[in-house]
Amino acid sequence: MSPARTATRRVVIPTRASIWLLAGLALVGTITLSAGAPLSTVAPLGGGLLGLLVAAAVFDLWRSLRLWKRGGLQVLRRLPAAFAIGASTELKLDLVNPGLLTWRLQVFDELDPLFDFEGLPRTLTIAGQSRSRVTFRVTARQRGIAELGRTQLLWQSRAGFFEVRETQGEVQALRVYPNFAALARYAWLSGDRRLAQIGIKNFVQRGQGTDFRQLAEYQRGDPLRHLDVKASLRQRKPVVREYQDERDQCVMFLLDCGRRMRADEQSADAGTNSHFDDALDALMLLAYVALTEGDEVGAMTFGCAEHARRDCAPRKGMGTLNVLMNKMHDLQPGGEHSDYLAAAEALSKRLRRRSLVIMLTNFRDEDAPELQPALRLLRRRHLVLLASLRETALGRLLDLRLDNAEDAVTVANAHLMLQARHDAFARVVDHDRLSIDVEPQALAATLVNRYHQVKRAGLL
Repeated sequence: MSPARTATRRVVIPTRASIWLLAGLALVGTITLSAGAPLSTVAPLGGGLLGLLVAAAVFDLWRSLRLWKRGGLQVLRRLPAAFAIGASTELKLDLVNPGLLTWRLQVFDELDPLFDFEGLPRTLTIAGQSRSRVTFRVTARQRGIAELGRTQLLWQSRAGFFEVRETQGEVQALRVYPNFAALARYAWLSGDRRLAQIGIKNFVQRGQGTDFRQLAEYQRGDPLRHLDVKASLRQRKPVVREYQDERDQCVMFLLDCGRRMRADEQSADAGTNSHFDDALDALMLLAYVALTEGDEVGAMTFGCAEHARRDCAPRKGMGTLNVLMNKMHDLQPGGEHSDYLAAAEALSKRLRRRSLVIMLTNFRDEDAPELQPALRLLRRRHLVLLASLRETALGRLLDLRLDNAEDAVTVANAHLMLQARHDAFARVVDHDRLSIDVEPQALAATLVNRYHQVKRAGLL
C-alpha cells in the first residue's frame, strides 16, 4: 500500500516565541515612553519594527506552507481488521517525507473515546527523503462500532513564528468484537490436552460415544463389547470399533438483553468485563466448541427492542462463528423487561428439532412466575439449560475477614442471601442439575463442561 495525500485541514497559531517577541516589543516601547522619550519618536520606530516583524512572520508562513505543499509529510495508517474488547492492540502510523527538508513535529491520532491508549502524542524529527513509523497501543473498553478520526500533525514554520496543526486522512469505522482471545487459548490448550488450566474438564476417552468413527487395534482397557469379530479374524489380531460423540445435533442460545443483564461490577474490580460481556464471551466459546464437534449452532436474543433483536438460524461449519460475531458484536443490554414466556413461545415455533437450548440470563426470585412456565414450555421438546450470572459481591463478602461484630453480621447475611438464591434457583428450574448459577468469570468453562456432559450422556 503506497501512501497517498488525502483531504487536509489546517489551523495556524502563533508560537510562544512569537508571542514573547511581541510582548517584548510592547514592553520596550512602554519603558521608553516612561523614561520620557517623545511619542512622536517612539510611535514611528515601534510601528516600523512591528511592521517588519509582521512582514517577516507572513513571509515565514507563506514560505513554510509552500515548502510543506511541495514536500511535506504523508501519513499512512495501518489498522487491524477488527478489535477485541479488552485486548491491547498495536496500531502503526507510517510518516513519509518525500522532500529534502527536515521536519520536526508532533503526531496524534484521533481515537474513539471507547479506547484507552498509550504512546501518544509522539514528538519526532524526520529527515528528508526518509520514512518513520509511530507505534502505539489501544485497548477497546466497549463492543460495537469504533471510529478512528484523522491524524493530527503539529509542525513549526521554518523561522519558528507559527505552529501549523494539520489533519490528514479520513475517518474510519472498525468493529470491536467480543474478546476472541479465549477462543484461541481454548484451541491451543485443547491441542495440548491442558484444558484444566482454564477450568474445562477433558472428557475425551477412547472408544466412547454413540456414532461409529473407525476401526482400531485393541489396546488394554478398551471395552470388550466393542470388539469387532469379523475384522479381528480378517486382520489376525484384536480389532475394536471406536466411537465418537453423536454429531449433527443442535445447540441454540437464548440471550437475555433486558435490564437484568445490565449488572456491571467493573467499578468494583470484579473483572475487566461487564456481566453481559462475560455472557457473550461464554456464548462464543461454547459456539466454537460445539461447531468443532460437528453440531449446529444458532442464537436468538430477547428482552430488547424490536429493531435491536438478532436471530441467527442454526447451522454447521466454522463460518457460523463469524456470522455470530458479526451479528452480535455490537449488542448492548437495554432497559426493557425480559419476557421469558414470549421468548420461549417464539423459539418453540421456529425450532422444531430437539435441541440443547441454553438460556443466558440474570435470575431473580421475582422472575419465577414468568420463568418457570417458559422453561416448562421449552422442555416439552428440548433439553434446556438455564445459565444464570450471579454477582461476585456475595462471594467477596463470604471471604470477608471477621475483625468485629459488624463483619460477622455481614458475612452471616451474605450466607443467608446466597442460600436463599440457591433455593429460589432450584425451585425455578425444578431441581434440574443441568442448569447453573455461577459468577460471570466461571460461566464459560462451566457451560463447556455441561455441554460435554450432555454429549457423553447422550441426553439429546
